[in-house]
Amino acid sequence: MTPAATTPARTTSTATTGRTTGAATSDPRLAPARRWTRERWLATADGLLEAVRPFASPGDALITLPGPVSGSGTWSDGLEGYARTFLLAAFRLRGEDGRDPRGLLERYAAGLRHGTDPAGDERWPRVDERRQAVVEAASVAIGLSETRPWLWYRLDDGTRQRTVDWLAGVVGTRGYTNNWLWFQNVIEAFLASVGGPWEQADLDHNAETAEALYVGDGWYSDGRGRDGRRQNFDHYAGWAWHVYPLLHARIQGRPLDAVHAGRLRAYLDQARHLVGSRGAPMLQGRSVTYRHAVLAPFWAGAIADATPLSHGATRALTAAVAGHFDAAGAVDDRGLLPVGWHGPYDRVRQLYTGGSSPYWASKGFLGLLLGADHPVWTAAPELPEAWQEPHAVALRAPGWLVSATPADGVVRLLNHGSDRAIEHALAPRGDDPFYRRLAYSGATSPQLGAADVAAPLDSHTALLDARGVPSHRDAVERVHLDDAVAVSRSRVCWLDVPGGAPDDEGPAAARPAVGPGDDAGWAGLRLGPVLTTASVVRGPDEVRLAWWTPPATAVPGRAPAPGTTAEDLDRDAAWPVDPGPWRLHVGGWPLAAPKDGALHVERSADRSGTLVRVVRDDGTSSSVRALRVTGQDDGAPDALPTTSPDVALDIVGAARRTGSDPFGAASAVPWLRTSGSVDAGEVVAALVVLTGEDGARRRPVPAVRVLPGADDGPPVAVEVRWPDGRVDTVPTGAPAAAATTGTTGTTGTTGTAGAAS
Repeated sequence: MTPAATTPARTTSTATTGRTTGAATSDPRLAPARRWTRERWLATADGLLEAVRPFASPGDALITLPGPVSGSGTWSDGLEGYARTFLLAAFRLRGEDGRDPRGLLERYAAGLRHGTDPAGDERWPRVDERRQAVVEAASVAIGLSETRPWLWYRLDDGTRQRTVDWLAGVVGTRGYTNNWLWFQNVIEAFLASVGGPWEQADLDHNAETAEALYVGDGWYSDGRGRDGRRQNFDHYAGWAWHVYPLLHARIQGRPLDAVHAGRLRAYLDQARHLVGSRGAPMLQGRSVTYRHAVLAPFWAGAIADATPLSHGATRALTAAVAGHFDAAGAVDDRGLLPVGWHGPYDRVRQLYTGGSSPYWASKGFLGLLLGADHPVWTAAPELPEAWQEPHAVALRAPGWLVSATPADGVVRLLNHGSDRAIEHALAPRGDDPFYRRLAYSGATSPQLGAADVAAPLDSHTALLDARGVPSHRDAVERVHLDDAVAVSRSRVCWLDVPGGAPDDEGPAAARPAVGPGDDAGWAGLRLGPVLTTASVVRGPDEVRLAWWTPPATAVPGRAPAPGTTAEDLDRDAAWPVDPGPWRLHVGGWPLAAPKDGALHVERSADRSGTLVRVVRDDGTSSSVRALRVTGQDDGAPDALPTTSPDVALDIVGAARRTGSDPFGAASAVPWLRTSGSVDAGEVVAALVVLTGEDGARRRPVPAVRVLPGADDGPPVAVEVRWPDGRVDTVPTGAPAAAATTGTTGTTGTTGTAGAAS
């Protein structure tokens, strides 16, 4: 990994092989690609760069944009504004061979002179003063490398030396345990290329750490969680782990190495399923305010010629996402990118998010490095393969089951493997809405109000305690995943917070102002049993199954169970165990609208079960229908439903919220609950649907049958029979009963296994 002091040549990738067969260019889904020409991308970049000028300091070193102040403070936020907009300027300038009609080079050269002056009024914080400076220094290094002939070589010697001195603060530092290690790599690569200091030991340590976080199929876990778990998956897998190796290679003047190119291609082969046919990316994970940055790995694949997408498909996908954010108002009336997803919405922020943070969206303009004659700009747009037919696909590394219906543009992610459980086992911890919800999509958002963080309802399956408070999902344990069925389990817990008990429509509004992912304000925690949840998908439909089993950990007054660890004992000693009994909650997809009157709640009941549906004025709907489960009481395969009414999902509700959703001022979540308690091993089932296509029509109801387990234990498997005869078998991980044949506990779909629907 020794950096070379060379000037990178302009990238000219050859045409990508494996042309995707798509619809004709008249397909309306390709309209954004016809509008978003390279000239429009340039004009958009220029507009964003021009809009930040009024917020720059006199010497252009600090660009402090309106919005919240980050945890690093206003000083650091000013550096962030400079560095992240410089990144955009650098991509624009490099792709235009240094042509600079708007005077960007002089603006950013002036900022560099003032920012690196240790005695100046606009000096930048050093790495030893603000840890966040590491992140921004990487953008500065990349920008300087990409604009080397027109900026770096024309700086005076004093500014160049002060810049080297400022960047060198990262050399020899340690403690980078996630994507941050790449910041150190690119900074030291640039330093080496200009004769500055660097240390091979830093690069070796980072390479070892990166390999330890690689989990396969192109996916990196962005750090380790509790107990060393590698289950931290989000957009950082693409816009950091796969983009920085390319930028690092460009600093060193070489092609992307074969290992990283292969991993980038493998990642894009899966990430292409996470963007809807109308350009909506998945809203999941932290830092979603970076918006356009989701496109960075797709552009990286085109630049490195390491992508399964054709040039025309890359153009179509990137244009659709840009068009999506443009239409949704991501750029405000001042021409700025505010903190938010579409428009301004501060609740998507983390503690490190400030008003300048959204300009990591600059990574989404990485394609400007490709000149106007590159095939990605000249090829006819093509419909990506993932946008052509309904399909479901298992992404095994992150533990996600993805279901897409291109006709309505909705992609659904059923999360059975990612949790970002970074809290200590003894700390109060909640269901981080960005990571531990059961379901995510590009058309919906987790509910982010304080009440929703404290007592989650949406896209969530929970046990309800005696007061009706829903449990939180803790670290996720994977049980099974294929292209139709996903199963996971978690030991649940309850957070005891100040405020009243929830009412029938959801938790009371009197909750502490707890931010997403933060545990401040929670008074305590109660442990519960292990809740297993399964998802069986078919088009927009998901059959959701749930049952609980006792934990394998120690219970006061009893001897520890076999296999109990010291940590298990400590955990039980620290937190009390909720005694139960428990009811069960199944929460559907949240829908948002500009006003409450645009969301309509429908409730009904028939022989098939109870139903609650939220319908938006545009026809998009979210519904939850109770399903009868047979075979639990007498085991007769052909018996009529025998589930007791006491454990049916017979209470319906829709939690209405104001200000909890970045998609709209009003939102509503449909949910079902059991009126009676649920016994251990008893399966509860619901049909959960999110669709933009005639959501109000009656949907065929699948049949659910339990295959009993051994000695009255949990079920060994559950069969879901769809109306067309397809049968999906859901393994539970429990031992099979002696009399049960043909089921091993690892069986997936039978018949048309993994078929698209």
